[in-house]
Order: sequence, then structure tokens, then C-alpha cells
Amino acid sequence: MSAKDIIDIYIKFFENKGHKKIDNSPLIPENDPTTLFTSSGMQPLVPYFLGETHPQGKRLVNVQNCFRANDIDEVGDNRHTTFFRMLGNWSLGDYFKKEEIPWLWELLTKELKLPKEKLIVSIFKGSEDVPFDKESETLWKKIFEKEKLKPRIVPEGVDKNWWSRSGVPKNMPAGEPGGPDTEVYFEFENVKHQKNCKGELCDCGKFLEIGNSVFMEYKKTEKGDFENLPQKNVDFGGGLERLLAAVEGKDDIFRTSLFSPIINVIEKETGKTYLGNEKAMRIITDHLVASIFIAKEGIKPSKNEQGYILRRLLRRMLDNFKSLGASPTVISGQANLTAIINEIIEQYKETDPVLLEKYEEIKLTILEEQEGYEKTIDEAIKILSKESDNSTDPVKEISAETAFKIYSSHGLSPSQIKNLGYVFNEQEFADKMEEHQKLSREGAGLRFKGGLADESEITIAGHTATHLLQQALRDVLGKEVNQAGSNITNERIRFDFSFSEKLTDEQIKEVEKIVNDKIKENLEVKFEIMPLEKAKELGATGLFGDKYEKDVKVYSIGDYSIEICGGPHVDFTGRLKSFRIIKQENIGRGLRRIYARVS
Repeated sequence: MSAKDIIDIYIKFFENKGHKKIDNSPLIPENDPTTLFTSSGMQPLVPYFLGETHPQGKRLVNVQNCFRANDIDEVGDNRHTTFFRMLGNWSLGDYFKKEEIPWLWELLTKELKLPKEKLIVSIFKGSEDVPFDKESETLWKKIFEKEKLKPRIVPEGVDKNWWSRSGVPKNMPAGEPGGPDTEVYFEFENVKHQKNCKGELCDCGKFLEIGNSVFMEYKKTEKGDFENLPQKNVDFGGGLERLLAAVEGKDDIFRTSLFSPIINVIEKETGKTYLGNEKAMRIITDHLVASIFIAKEGIKPSKNEQGYILRRLLRRMLDNFKSLGASPTVISGQANLTAIINEIIEQYKETDPVLLEKYEEIKLTILEEQEGYEKTIDEAIKILSKESDNSTDPVKEISAETAFKIYSSHGLSPSQIKNLGYVFNEQEFADKMEEHQKLSREGAGLRFKGGLADESEITIAGHTATHLLQQALRDVLGKEVNQAGSNITNERIRFDFSFSEKLTDEQIKEVEKIVNDKIKENLEVKFEIMPLEKAKELGATGLFGDKYEKDVKVYSIGDYSIEICGGPHVDFTGRLKSFRIIKQENIGRGLRRIYARVS
């Protein structure tokens, strides 16, 4: 059974349960500057979990390309990847636990034919804020009893079996949804427990999580406790690569039919075997796969945002490639990489044919970064050699200041600097790194939260204000103005739009006046679900570079604004009270940014 076979079986299974298949969202969110990558299937669906109506209905299913940057340093073991494909099915206020749990068992044991006795489940054991998930325990017990199996049900706490975008309940802001989850694990009999192993569901590699059903039924209140959501939702996610490992009985996902052909090419190009070089070859495989999918989106290696992540992936991949004895010269090294790139695209082309269309662009992006990295290393060596020239010690020592300068200006990590034969005070370097990261965290704010920063009333009012703002800008500056992105918190609105010139004071005042006039008129805000073509005929604005579904949700504000949007919004503009532009910025590429507030 191939990866594509699993996808086809999964989608058909849930379509037969009344689900509508929705498109794979872009890996780089085009209208969400609060997050760098799409990291889960549910990420684009957050407004619908809070009660917004989805154009395709209450039961949805898809397969979503995902990337998680925080897993970069985890790659190297038998199960972690940064890029993966998430199989997802959702209930938006429709079915709940008594349907989802038996369906999940049916999918795994009957459709994918996994051995029943090798499946273990975990459930939420409760906390001081939220009760034990008794309903899930009862449902699982019935299933195991019906199958005449000993129940293998493990209660876990908030760190394992609770889901919210902010993590554990105490970290959740008021208004954020969350809930308990139940997870299914596959046991590999041929993997032995390691020393000091904690037993069932340990992290030693014997158990592999293959599916996770989140039951979003709670919302945190202003008081700090929890109340039930107006609708109960289900969010299932299953990693395709892990399901394939379970189906094929491979305790190492890099030994599956998806990855093993890639590993074989790496072995051929480096002259080394996978056995004994597992970590390096896993990193090369994962990082190059992820880089190909990021480069496919038009991202180039750089010092910022997605470009920085792509550069980090490629350089870590190249370091491991060289550690296996791959040719040190750029020309022959490129030949080695090209063969691996070709095999990766061969493995993914059936599910992602766009890789073939973008092949030359992808390959050029990767090979140019390889060449640039070679030059970067040469430049870094010159700087390092200059400081250590007077040393007679064969181990060349440099200051932590110089090491950090090389890191910040040339992008070489501490391990990469040490691989060149240089040593430095690692604690001093760590202190400088902590200071640097603290500043970065303060600047990044809510970047990785995804979607709206929160769902408070003032934030939702800000979302509605962006619709009024866009139309007011078009009224004042012309119809060529179009939204390029937005970021809304309870403190301010950030709105990016296409316009090449700085707005005059008079233009800003006029835009403010228009928006405030529409607020005073207390216009009704309502939506209608309609075919995309009809929305275009009505003149609805939208990000038409995005891939919209056949049917879309269109919000209108009186007769003034009409826009394709998922929501949420206030019901009348009077709830905004007032609107004020704080400042404007030029962000390049013919784009400007406005900061504003509603109160």
C-alpha cells in the first residue's frame, strides 16, 4: 500500500460518511502574516470552529501539506520530520465523540488493515480546570470489549492530551477554544524498550503516534475558568508518513516505500550505507524534501522569515551531506544533490504534480544556495583565521564574540564553527544567544500563533474594520488598491495593501472620515455563501491569487463593502465605535502598511 493509496482510502472513507473534500491550503499562508507556514490542517479553519459557517458544510475532509519549524532539531530519529502531509477530518458542530472514535477504529483496522492488538490509545485524565474525559474512555472500552481485546487505554495529562493553540489550559487567553484529545499509537514488537523507559507510550521508538482526534468543546472565560463552546467540534489529524510506517510495519519511517528510494540514492551518491549513518541520512532526506516544497512556493534563502528557515534547512542538510564524505567541490556536489532532488520529486509527483512544473526553479534555488554557502564558509574561515593567526596551539581558540559574529553575519551555527576546528567559550556564546533570542521573541510577538491573535470582541471588531479600511482606501486612492495581508490583535490592526506612494495627511484623514462615517451609520454586517464566479460578478474583493473553493463565503457591510472572507465579524458596524490610523510604513515591492486602532 503506497502513500497515495492511503490518501485515496482515507478521503473515500470520509466522503462516504458525508464529508466534503476541501482543497489543500498553500504551505505559505498568503493572507496570514502572523505565521510563517501552514503547520496543520486545522490552521486555516479556526474561524469555523468558533461558529462561522463554512461554505462546504459541517463535515470536511482533506490532506494538507504541513511544515513545522520547531521540529528541525528533532529530525534525526526514526519518526520526526519537518515536512509532512496531514490527513484531516472535521466536524463543525455536527458529530462528536460517539461517531468519531468508532470511525477512527474502523478506518485503521478495516480500511488500512492495521493489526488490532498493536493499537494503544490515550485519553485525557483531567486537570484542576477540566474534568476527566469519561466519555472517550467508555467508548474505547466498548470497542476493545467488542473486539475481545484487553483494553489498552492510557490516561495522560494536559501536556499530552489537551489541545489549544496556546498549549496547556493555563496558557490560554480568554476566548480561545480548546479541548481534550484521544490519540492512537502503533506498537512495534521488534523494538525493545530502552533503559530507564517509562513503559507504555514511552518515547523510545517502540510506540508511534498515528492519529489524534481533538474534541474542541471548551472556551476559556475572562474569569480564567472554562465554559462549553456553543458548538462541539472534532479535529482529527493523522500524519501520512507515520500511517505508512504502521501499515508497512516499519519502525523507522525512513525505511518506508516513500523514503527508502531517496535513502538509496543518498547511499549511492555518498558511498556510505544507511546502517551506521542513519541520523545524517534522515536529516538530508527530510530537510531536502522540506526545502523542495518551500522553494516550490517561490521562497528564496534569505536572512528573514520563510527564507531564513529555508536557508537553515539547506545548510544543515549540506553539513550532513559533507559529513558523509560527499564531494567537497561545488560542481560535483551539485551533481550529487541533483540526483537526490530528482528522486524526491519522483516520489512526490503523483500527489504533488506541481513539483514537475516548478522543477527548474526548485533545483536552481537549492544549487545556488549550495554555491553561496561554500563562499560563506570561505569568508568565515578568513575571519576566523585572522583572529587565531598568532596562536601556536593546534586547537585554534577564538572569542565567543567572534563566534557569535560569525553566527549572526554568516549564519554558521556553533557546531558548524567547531567542525572547522575552532573552539570558543560555549557558555559565553549561549549567553549572547539567549540575549539575541529574547529580543527576537519580543519582536516576533504573536507571529507563530496563526490566524487571529485572539477571538476577543475588540479583535473581531478589528477584523470588520479591515473591510471598511480596504474599501475606504479604494475610494480615496483608486481601485488598484488591494489587500496584501493583515494582522489583528486586541491592541491594533495591521493592514498591508498594494500602493506605491506614501499617503498624504489629507488622504489619511479622508480614509479615517469614511470609516468613521460608516461606523456611525451602524451598517448591518452579513454573509452569504455563493459560487466563486457569482462573487466575482458582484464585485467582491478578495485575494484572487489564493486558491478558493468552488463555493465561498461573502461578507457585505450594508451596500458599502463586499468581500470574500471566512470571518468572524461583528453584526453591526456601530460596535466598532471609532477608528484611527496610527501610522503608515513602506514595506517594499509596491506595498504599504497601515497601523490603526478601533475602540
